[in-house]
Amino acid sequence: MVVGGTRRDFAAIGADQWTARAEELGTVVADAGGSWLTVRAYERGPSADEVGHAALGRRTLVVAGGRCTAMIDPESDGRWRFAEAMRHLPPGAVVDEKAVAGVLYEPADVEPDLVLVLGPPIRLPPSLVWELAYGELVFDDRALADLHAAHVRGAIEEFKGRQRRFGGLES
Repeated sequence: MVVGGTRRDFAAIGADQWTARAEELGTVVADAGGSWLTVRAYERGPSADEVGHAALGRRTLVVAGGRCTAMIDPESDGRWRFAEAMRHLPPGAVVDEKAVAGVLYEPADVEPDLVLVLGPPIRLPPSLVWELAYGELVFDDRALADLHAAHVRGAIEEFKGRQRRFGGLES
């Protein structure tokens, strides 16, 4: 997962540019063994009201020769996204971690292992409410427009060098 930019930054990138960017970044993710890439806005930004939900819309693209699915998600409010996921649970569904994750990450079926945060490491993005539970964070203080495959590749290399522990267990 890559988190960076504002809703306005997302809107400034045209559909063709998003397709090319998703292909470029998705290839890096696929080459590293990943099958999902989510790119999400860090925060709304100072002029977010000028860019509505309908104007942006979430896009799901199959990229890297079909080896990776990229989701471009301009929604920057993790609390809104969580509430929206709750509304999409089937009536009478058991509300547990698996059910919530299922609707929150849809169409992905896994939570992110790596979250590349474009911004300073002094605060966490408000768009990451649920994803912080087990995701490893890598910070890169650059703008979304300046993000390229080499930066994602560097974050993956940093991630590979970490020793992850879940509940004190080696993984």
